[in-house]
Amino acid sequence: MKNAGMLKALGTLAFLAAGMLLTGCKSVPELTAADAQALIQASYDQTAPVGASITVNDLGMRQGITAKYWTRTKVYPNRYWADFTLTDDGKKVVKLSSGGDVIEWRPESATDTNYSIVVVTATANHLKAHDINNIQDEIVPGVDTAKGADYTEGVNLDGVPGPLQDIAHNPGNKLSRKRHADFSLEGGAWKLHSIS
Repeated sequence: MKNAGMLKALGTLAFLAAGMLLTGCKSVPELTAADAQALIQASYDQTAPVGASITVNDLGMRQGITAKYWTRTKVYPNRYWADFTLTDDGKKVVKLSSGGDVIEWRPESATDTNYSIVVVTATANHLKAHDINNIQDEIVPGVDTAKGADYTEGVNLDGVPGPLQDIAHNPGNKLSRKRHADFSLEGGAWKLHSIS
């Protein structure tokens, strides 16, 4: 009888110890790609929308003339320098970095197809996060439990007219870039810690 009582007491003690051990070890919730993307996108959506910077090369200048975004208003004696003035339609879709309405086209020669200018879309949008990958544990200073993920940050051309989107997709434009986000576990939920 003593052995049975002793076994029962040890069994109860083992059961309680296992229960305490399990409750003491909090499980870390999974950080899925969808969760990480939602956290990054929420951060982008809280910042001010921005226009997309678009490099306009020789092909883009011709596309802009066809779309009636600008017209040639002056040709210089060398026959390859010119001034192009934004039309009323052009002023609705782009802004010049100079703040004016005249594009000063100044290539080095008549055959210089590398010369370009930068315009900014008048339509302002939030950046977009996509292609979340490589989610892994990380060490982040000041954070007890952290994860990191790589992703692509893309320019959002929603609302930008088709001809300007075509110009934006010409060679020389970079509409996305690789970024890295760190996440911290706070109060049992993942939070965006930083983007680099």
